[in-house]
Amino acid sequence: MKKTIIDDGFYSELVETAQFAGIHEIPILECPENIIIPSGLIPYSQINKTKDHSEFIHFYEHDIKFRDIITSTGKYYSKIKEFAGVISPDCSLYRDMPLVLQFANTYMNRAVGYYLQHNGIYTIPNVRWGDERSFTNEYCGEKVAFLGIPKNSIVSIGTYGCIKSREDRYFFKAGLAAMLEELTPQVVLVYGSMPESVFGNYSKYTTFYRFPDWISQKRKKVT
Repeated sequence: MKKTIIDDGFYSELVETAQFAGIHEIPILECPENIIIPSGLIPYSQINKTKDHSEFIHFYEHDIKFRDIITSTGKYYSKIKEFAGVISPDCSLYRDMPLVLQFANTYMNRAVGYYLQHNGIYTIPNVRWGDERSFTNEYCGEKVAFLGIPKNSIVSIGTYGCIKSREDRYFFKAGLAAMLEELTPQVVLVYGSMPESVFGNYSKYTTFYRFPDWISQKRKKVT
């Protein structure tokens, strides 16, 4: 019978040498010695279709497309190492998710990110939040969405599919403000659109680098 991530204790060997943050023990990523801005981003699902390895791998796509890297990280490590770097997995945090699942996906984001970083791959932490329970300390005593991420460094966020409705934009903007206050990043990579209505008030707090989503990139190349 094929083993699953549950059989392996949620792949606990990923974090054998890790330090942990908070009462929920989220793995801690180390602060990089130097801030590196990617020359470009490529989805994990496309890495076998390119010979250009100068880009950073990202996971801003449906979770099923990067399931392998979550369940069998070590098996795919050597392929990822061929590229210039990686952004830690963007495990989904939906607002209607039970809080424990928001915590679990935050944990897997950091656990895989830690493993890749610990094994010599330049890793940029992806920050993802769900509803206000994940980015305030009102509900569980700590801002779980931001645990384990170095302060005053570089992070990445994704807007693709996250700011469609007025409610989406409200929660995204609230989480963005909380993230900038908590982590005070020097650099924030943004995958997807950067509307002024969402980002306009925050450009004075950090430096944003926008990367168009993969579909928009392909359409631009066709036209």
